[in-house]
Amino acid sequence: MPSLCLLIFLRALRGVPSRSCFEVPYPWPGFEPLAGHRDAQAGQCAGLCGERLVTPLVLMVTGGGRSLEDLRTLKNDTALNQVLKQDVLPSTDAVGDWLRRTGTGTGLDGLDRINRRAVATRIRQIGIQAHTLDGDASQIVAEKEAAHFTYQGEQGYMPMIGHLAEAGVVIHEEFREGNIAPATQNLEFIQACEARLPKGHRIAHVRLDSAGYQADLFNHCEDTGKTFAIGGRLDAPTLQAIAEIPESAWKTYADCAVAETVHSMNDTRKSFRLIVVKYPRQAELFDDSPKYHVITSNRVESAADTLIWYRQRGEVSENGIQELKIGFGMERMPCGQFKANAAFFRIGVLAHNLFVLFKHSALGEGWQRHPSRHRALAPVSPAGQARAACRRLGIEDRQREPRPVPQHPRPHFRLRYRQSQSLVSSSFTAETTPGAARHGAARFVPSD
Repeated sequence: MPSLCLLIFLRALRGVPSRSCFEVPYPWPGFEPLAGHRDAQAGQCAGLCGERLVTPLVLMVTGGGRSLEDLRTLKNDTALNQVLKQDVLPSTDAVGDWLRRTGTGTGLDGLDRINRRAVATRIRQIGIQAHTLDGDASQIVAEKEAAHFTYQGEQGYMPMIGHLAEAGVVIHEEFREGNIAPATQNLEFIQACEARLPKGHRIAHVRLDSAGYQADLFNHCEDTGKTFAIGGRLDAPTLQAIAEIPESAWKTYADCAVAETVHSMNDTRKSFRLIVVKYPRQAELFDDSPKYHVITSNRVESAADTLIWYRQRGEVSENGIQELKIGFGMERMPCGQFKANAAFFRIGVLAHNLFVLFKHSALGEGWQRHPSRHRALAPVSPAGQARAACRRLGIEDRQREPRPVPQHPRPHFRLRYRQSQSLVSSSFTAETTPGAARHGAARFVPSD
């Protein structure tokens, strides 16, 4: 991302009415200055507090950085340093040391408080108090010596991420070891997400995949008045309930059939709806039975409406995680220590939420739904400004003229081959056509 875009991004955040996290007085609670660090360029000792370390990291991941070494690009940008009012930017070694200190200390709590301020600002923009929570775990592959193997057989981490569907921000994340199952402590995670909402706001709707198929979570939603749609599991009781559905209850669609029944678990205090989607399976050698997908819910509406609402989590949660990992570089962890990577991941979540706040505060409506930060910042980049000016003036982009077709086709040639120890031989001629000659291709036909 050009430095001009980062300057506009930083200026826009400082102009938010509620004031951004960059205006929080420093040092932040939990962020101890990294005193005694000798900067490589300045050659003198300098005390570096949270402002001088977090702000460059946020700008780095927003600008497309993938490793701590990309901080050198910011250090070489004189204009950006003047806006940041920093004479000396931290070196990569200083940032790595600070991440390790932050993860082992109380710095994670300080980052969490900053993220809550950004989320609260975005929530005030949308003006609602009942929110939809989309939670999901995502694997981060990291071949670190201390990283554990995930259930997918790869070494890395398995963070749990909660999105607010209406606001488009990450309300909370929990960085976990790779060997922790996605179904671990989902109820506690939902409670932690709700505790981070501003006063007067609540989680009214919950959408989870099959990792959330737990009796205590269902009971919590019923007790607190939350509606839910959670992926089910095809265990023996569920398959038995599906087998008892009469054929007349199935509603056929173009690619599937949908039916529903009432189901419960041993520890649930209330029964719930079991919506079954049956997909036809291509006939196989030993198994041609249909494929089932089940959704559990307590919503009062048609089965089709519940399915449509549940599948919206793919846009919010799954695509949101993809944007966080690919768009903001969280698919790669820089450190070998778990807690240091937890601090880096939380900074990436903060950068993501600040960019969402920037899109909805500074950009027009046409750019707010763009998933990629590069597309969203296209109108403020130099190339984007030139293209926008051409469109306003009615100037069309110059189209590249097609390559002329050769007047004379390529000469015919013969391709002969002989099979070893055989008296049979064949001859082929390569026939060229205008299209084939244009693309450097030929069609082989038997010669006379």
